[in-house]
Amino acid sequence: MRTRRATVVQKRLEWDPLGLWAGVDEAGRGPLAGPVVAAAVILDDTRRIRGLADSKVLTALARERLYDAIREKALCCAVGEASVAEIDTLNILHATMLAMRRAVEGLRLRPVKVLVDGNRLPQLDVLSEAIVGGDAKVKSISAASIIAKVTRDRMLRELHEQFPQYGFAAHKGYGTPEHLQALRTHGPCVHHRRFFGPVAATFVTDDGATVSVQVG
Repeated sequence: MRTRRATVVQKRLEWDPLGLWAGVDEAGRGPLAGPVVAAAVILDDTRRIRGLADSKVLTALARERLYDAIREKALCCAVGEASVAEIDTLNILHATMLAMRRAVEGLRLRPVKVLVDGNRLPQLDVLSEAIVGGDAKVKSISAASIIAKVTRDRMLRELHEQFPQYGFAAHKGYGTPEHLQALRTHGPCVHHRRFFGPVAATFVTDDGATVSVQVG
């Protein structure tokens, strides 16, 4: 007997505003290198995009396909980022909120409400709501997660061309064993987040010698 998979639908309440709603999500909070990237997406209810889901459960190929579909069919979308320097200065939480705010402010159309994945909200001049697990519940947030993830992955592939010794194309800056070994061997480069523990540990060796930062 076939069973129908249960889905969670974001319902509008009677006091919710009518108009365009944007979904917002980020990619790249956990890696040791590269910027944190956020996206904001306003979907077109008349142009359905099949297969939208949390970017983390999709294959790279599916993300690329959906990225193109979102860019084609969404009413509008925008990307914002916070640089490694901003991450080191502000900390990753505040840098993420900054990237989200930049994404919302970059939208061509102004939403009446913004739905943000997670339990924190950036400072916005529009009504907003945080939704834990929103990237799996709300289609516009799913779309934003895909745009942010694909955009950031492409950035890291470009960094790989400059610094192939770190393997950015494979791990996208996350702290894999291969990445940690590359840090121990080569020291950090200018795209590493210097105050993240595994990176900070490579600035000074066991014998007290300082490791120089590679600039390309």
